[in-house]
Amino acid sequence: MTAHLHPMLNVAVKAARAAGALINRASLDLDTVRVAAKQLNDFVTEVDHAAETTIIDTLLAAYPEHGIWAEESGRREGKGKGRAYTWIIDPLDGTTNFIHGFPVYCVSIALMVDGRLEQAVIYDPTRNDLFTASKGRGAYLNERRIRVARRTQLRDCLLSTGFPFRPGDAFQTYLQMLGEVMPRVAGVRRPGSAALDLAYVAAGFSDGFFEMGLSPWDVAAGALLVTEAGGLIGNFTGEADFLEQRECLAANPRIYGQLVGMLGKYSRFAAQRHDGTSDREAAGDAPGANRNGKDASGDAPGAADAPW
Repeated sequence: MTAHLHPMLNVAVKAARAAGALINRASLDLDTVRVAAKQLNDFVTEVDHAAETTIIDTLLAAYPEHGIWAEESGRREGKGKGRAYTWIIDPLDGTTNFIHGFPVYCVSIALMVDGRLEQAVIYDPTRNDLFTASKGRGAYLNERRIRVARRTQLRDCLLSTGFPFRPGDAFQTYLQMLGEVMPRVAGVRRPGSAALDLAYVAAGFSDGFFEMGLSPWDVAAGALLVTEAGGLIGNFTGEADFLEQRECLAANPRIYGQLVGMLGKYSRFAAQRHDGTSDREAAGDAPGANRNGKDASGDAPGAADAPW
């Protein structure tokens, strides 16, 4: 493993690669993989569980006192000196894709220290793509520095999203959002793994991402990748508080501001404004609206006060 990585990030990379190897082996014989439904259209496999166990075992072997917050096995607080450290883990993001042999899924591991995202790994085992980020040290894909895309016009942009798929999800709201976005952009994609979608925003492979109903383990690692690559991430009204809000928007600063202007009114938080401003006016002042024409950079409005 490369020398420049932070020691804790090194351990996370080791854990992600071990989980990825397990996932790749299982993908060779999908007919034997046992699948259970957590709820309608929400699946978990024995591979998710095995990958999560491998990740947690690897992390705790190195840092036995650290806390764990994982999709399948839940949350356990750190002990002693490890109390400030929490690993946020999605062992297999894109399980529905995996079950079908559709090769878009990944392992996502983030480290939060005192409530701030400090380290991130997203590993795509089918392409052997390793995305990493350390707070303040930039974002990387296979050891090459990555930056968000530089496009400034929505009409040139490729956006990714995730469709609502669980009972109780806001289908009609989402369809309205999609109907507003689609005619204004070059294309919309729905790859099926939110963590990988965020990694692709960080790498500039897509220009932005929006989705409702996401959990912290879907977005924690990707959030740090995006901000370390010079992008912004928040909820639909542009506030940086999104990790547990089930609402996520990410893009380069110029595009982020334009998307907030379009999607802000669909936010769960839009109705909560009591300051007399309309949602659109509020969105115009959102972090990242960046109307001064500066190039996208990590110093964009809003990036500094984000919780990572």
